[in-house]
Amino acid sequence: MDSGKSRRAAFCRWYLALGNPREAALKAGCPPETAADDGLQMLHSAFCRRYLAQLAAQPALPLQALVTAGLARLAFGDANDAAKLVFSEKIAPEDLQGLDLFHVTSIKYDKNMIEIKLADRLSAMNKLLECAGAADSAAAAAALVNALQGGTPEEVDSFDAEGSGSVFTEAT
Repeated sequence: MDSGKSRRAAFCRWYLALGNPREAALKAGCPPETAADDGLQMLHSAFCRRYLAQLAAQPALPLQALVTAGLARLAFGDANDAAKLVFSEKIAPEDLQGLDLFHVTSIKYDKNMIEIKLADRLSAMNKLLECAGAADSAAAAAALVNALQGGTPEEVDSFDAEGSGSVFTEAT
């Protein structure tokens, strides 16, 4: 896929997640000064209309998978942009828009100092462990139901890992 097409594809994925053409264009790599116009232009392109329709027809990621991804990002991702914000004497608004401040929970600023609070990595790791335990419990429950129904261990792998919570197969 050429870089123009890959940028438009990234824009479409971000647009579905964010619902904002400017933010999606920024996430797709467009410059902040033209992101609003670029986003609207891409949104109206034939490629993006087709790709958005195709993406919208796919099942959405379960909320649990999105939360787990966010917790993993908090637990193991870098907070370099937050440090950049603290140690910069003065930061231009267009530079601020390009910073990844996902880890920031609050910012207090006065003329003498800036205080930035970051998400607690240890809490995020503990929540990830809880999620992993819940997933293990769900897999164990699926294995038990499968065994009670006379299934083989290999059939447990086909358990609905997408998070619907159903361990029962539909009658055909």
